[in-house]
Amino acid sequence: MNDISPIARRRRGVLSVDTVTLAHGGGGKAMKDLIDDVFVSAFDNPFLEPLDDQARIGLSDFSVHGNRLAFTTDSYVVDPLFFPGGDIGRLAVCGTVNDLAVGGATPLYLSCAAIIEEGCAVELLRRVARSMAAAAREAGVRIVTGDTKVVQRRACDKLFLTTSGVGAIPRGVDLDASLVRPGDAVLVNGVLGDHGATILAARGDLALDGPVASDCAPLNGLTAALLRACPALRFMRDATRGGVSTVLNEIAQAAAVEIVIDESALPIREEVKGMCEILGLDPLYLANEGKLVAIVPAEDADAALAAMRAHPLGGEACIIGRVSERAETRVLMRTLFGGTRIVDMLVGDQLPRIC
Repeated sequence: MNDISPIARRRRGVLSVDTVTLAHGGGGKAMKDLIDDVFVSAFDNPFLEPLDDQARIGLSDFSVHGNRLAFTTDSYVVDPLFFPGGDIGRLAVCGTVNDLAVGGATPLYLSCAAIIEEGCAVELLRRVARSMAAAAREAGVRIVTGDTKVVQRRACDKLFLTTSGVGAIPRGVDLDASLVRPGDAVLVNGVLGDHGATILAARGDLALDGPVASDCAPLNGLTAALLRACPALRFMRDATRGGVSTVLNEIAQAAAVEIVIDESALPIREEVKGMCEILGLDPLYLANEGKLVAIVPAEDADAALAAMRAHPLGGEACIIGRVSERAETRVLMRTLFGGTRIVDMLVGDQLPRIC
C-alpha cells in the first residue's frame, strides 16, 4: 500500500450517550465525537486519521497495480440490518469491492457515507463499523474517507450506507460483454439465491427448514485467480439485485447473442428451491452477494473452472450453460422436462430492500 509521512495522533473524541441525536449531525463537537468514537476508531488508518475533507493518496499506489482507474459507488438500505451471514456493513464493503473486482480491477480504497436516523443506538453503529473494518481487512482494502448525516425520526430506517471504491485495472485486462462469442462457456462460482432467501427468512416471512445464510463475501481474490488462469476471460458480473437471470440478459443484449443454460446444472439449495415454490418466486432472480457469472472461451472453460474450485469461494463452481450459435438476442433454459423456456430480465421487484 501507499506509504505516507507519519502524523501525530490527535486526541479522539468519545461518545457519552447511548443513542444518536440530531446534534450528532450538526457539525460540532457532538458530530466529531460520533465520527471518532464509531468510525475512525474502527477503520483506523493514517489516510482517515486527519479527518480532512478528502483522502490524499499517491498516484504511485495505483500505477503499481495497473494503468487504468476503476471507480464505483453503491447505496445499501437492507432490511433487516443484521442477518445470518452478514449485516449492512459487511454488505456495503463486499458489494463495492465486488463491483470493482468483476471489472478486472484490484480494489484499493473505499469511502463510506452514513445516513443515521435520530434515536439510532450507538452500539448498533459500532457493530456495523466493526463489521465494515473486518470486511475491509478480509478484502485487503482501506476505508479512507466518508461522511455522516443524521436525519429526523422516520426520515430513514435506522441506517443507510453509501460506499464508493477505487481500484486499478492491470495492464492487458480488458473485460467487456461485447467480447462474448458463440461457443463461450457460462460459469458461476457456487450456489445461487442464498442472500435473497436469507433476507426473506430474516424478516420472519418464512421459516426455512435448513440453515441458509447470506453468501456475502469479497470476491477480489477469486477474480484475481480466475484472471491468472484464464487471461482470455471475456466478462464477469456479480449477480446481485435481479439475480443470475438479469445478468445473463444484460450480457445477451450487450453482445447480441443467445445464451442457453441448463436447469439441471444450476446449483441451488433444496431449501431455497422449496421456499421459491411455496412463494411463487424464481430462484434465478434471487439476489446473491458473493456469486459471479463469468463468460470464458470454450477452450479455457476447464482451466477457469479448476481455478474457481481451488479458491475457498469457488468450491462449488460449475458450468451452467453456453453461448449459442444462433443469431438471437435472448436467454433460454433447457428445463428438467426436456423443453426450453425463455428467461426474461426481472420486471418489478421480487424482494424489496435486499441490499
